[in-house]
Amino acid sequence: MADYSPPPRGRNGQKANGRAGAAARDRAAGPSPDRPGGPGRPEPAWQQAQRGAPFQRQAFAAIDLGTNNCRLLIARPQAENFVVVDAFSRVVRLGEGLAQTGRLSEAAMDRALTALQICADKLKRRNVHLARSVATEACRRAANGAEFIARVREETGILLDIISAKEEARLAVMGCHLLLESGQGPAMVFDIGGGSTELVLVETRPDDAPLIHDWQSVPWGVVSLTESCEHEPDDPVGRAVRYERMKELVRDSLAPFAERALDWLERAAPDEPLRLLGTSGTVTTLASLHLELPQYDRSAVDGLIVQSEAMRALCESLSRMTPTERRAQPCIGRERSDLVVAGCAILEAILDLWPAHKLGVADRGIREGILRGLMASGDAAERARATLREMKRQAS
Repeated sequence: MADYSPPPRGRNGQKANGRAGAAARDRAAGPSPDRPGGPGRPEPAWQQAQRGAPFQRQAFAAIDLGTNNCRLLIARPQAENFVVVDAFSRVVRLGEGLAQTGRLSEAAMDRALTALQICADKLKRRNVHLARSVATEACRRAANGAEFIARVREETGILLDIISAKEEARLAVMGCHLLLESGQGPAMVFDIGGGSTELVLVETRPDDAPLIHDWQSVPWGVVSLTESCEHEPDDPVGRAVRYERMKELVRDSLAPFAERALDWLERAAPDEPLRLLGTSGTVTTLASLHLELPQYDRSAVDGLIVQSEAMRALCESLSRMTPTERRAQPCIGRERSDLVVAGCAILEAILDLWPAHKLGVADRGIREGILRGLMASGDAAERARATLREMKRQAS
């Protein structure tokens, strides 16, 4: 069942707590099981039509509302993979000011709602059969996160699920693990988000999804780390001190996980080199700069394997630049110029703790993980229906 229904009337989105909060939680729990459109609502006509469509022609969708970005991906199954039929991404900065106030601001919620309304329109136009929409760290932390989820449902028809950090980490791995550098043994997959960073220690297995051994989420993303540190100084020395402070905050938060991971690695795979795979705007932006691309090109970046020292050199270079100099860099621009330094600090802290020689880059993650889960469920249901039809045919 898709997590979208028409809104009711209400307020005008190299390559390898109290009554409002309770109401919000009730709505976040999902539509009534006997009415796919929700309590008291008929099932949307586009959803009725999609249910009868052959599995390979059905459209599936994933929405990821993060602390900084709102992203949508719509795809159809294709053999064991899928083909993208529509996509959307917009910087909304939902978590702007959250570190100071503990709440989502009205301006930030309005930006997110504008982007989500565009997503809702695309879901309708593409006749999406099944969708899942998730919200992450900003909504987890905000005191008014549940109220915002209710407002999204009311104004756009999209039912956002505030997922746990553990689920966020799992989805990221499921979405990008195919891009891990070839080989067996341990790997670290990390996702530098807007409000948090997730790290997952996995062991790859032939012809199967990775086995997750351990994971950690720390409350440092490009937005939360930027806002938790003092305003960027004008002088080079001040910028360097601020950058070192950022790295220290992240390293301290990751230290307990680093100890656990090292203990497991020494016992389970002492002779295997650790592979690193990063999925985030930070690593894809740095990869673009490494390739000296004039503008972002997903096909050139997704699956790239880069020497870790090359990424470190880019991080150090960006941390020394003035905001004006960063804005002038291709693939950064105004939207990322103030946040990319925090992303570099997080990446360097990860490389300090896990000094792998190379780093894999993925322009995929949570949305792709959601789509794979939805399509696996849809395929299983389709096969079950086919089996039942064959049993009935044989019995007749």
